[in-house]
Amino acid sequence: MMSKHLELTQVGIDFPTPKGAFTALQEVNLRINKGEFISLIGHSGCGKSTVLNIVAGLLNATRGGVILDGAEVTQPGPERAVVFQNHSLLPWLSVYKNVELAVKQTLRGKPKKQIREWVMHNLELVHMTHASDKLPAEISGGMKQRVGIARALAMEPKVLLMDEPFGALDALTRAHLQDSVMEIHAQLGNTVIMITHDVDEAVLLSDRIVMMTNGPAATVGEVLPIELARPRDRLALADNPTYNHYRHQVLTFLYEKQKKIEPVNAKQTAANKACSAKGKKIDAA
Repeated sequence: MMSKHLELTQVGIDFPTPKGAFTALQEVNLRINKGEFISLIGHSGCGKSTVLNIVAGLLNATRGGVILDGAEVTQPGPERAVVFQNHSLLPWLSVYKNVELAVKQTLRGKPKKQIREWVMHNLELVHMTHASDKLPAEISGGMKQRVGIARALAMEPKVLLMDEPFGALDALTRAHLQDSVMEIHAQLGNTVIMITHDVDEAVLLSDRIVMMTNGPAATVGEVLPIELARPRDRLALADNPTYNHYRHQVLTFLYEKQKKIEPVNAKQTAANKACSAKGKKIDAA
């Protein structure tokens, strides 16, 4: 039975601006079980990355706080590893050396053989042992992201934080990496919090989907449990009525309950009208 080990309580954060404090988040409450896969979804500007950065310790909440296994989170730590959309690999180091950097932080003072075995173990998890000696410039974008995930896993984090990790990838590569992440999660049983804008991705990967309200002063709008058996097969789920019901619930929240209309710049509208009028005159001539 999974036990609660990560808790966000009344989390709020303000950022200073020339016009006064800007409230990005308010009263965010969330309890996450050990081993859960949680997706954060919502429109741009709803504070998803801010929540992730507070859990990572990269930002400190103005109000409330985060507790991980009984300890307050106030700064970054190896028990919370982050995978960003940009792989952030050091271009002058090989795939092996990029992962080794993280391993040396967690296995400091250990024999070289043990370090090498752990590096190769984590590269094997993401199917990248064959490219261990290559530089980042010599591998594809999807492979770079695999290395970034291996580097994060090598720290043996209690919580893996992923900020749109597949957002910059083509659809096929994205699907392969989603399958790899499901495989790794099943094998390691680690806790994962992932930001995504992709509804299908959220339903496929998650145990629960946390849907954020629009900002400013964004908060948790709804939490949707995904009760689909694991392992999950994307092809089998495509025609699954339960899967499609979950998709519909998320889409309803995003595009009906939290419908977001982007403001139209008045000057740009006037300019467009002027260009249109000018074009009509030219056509008439």
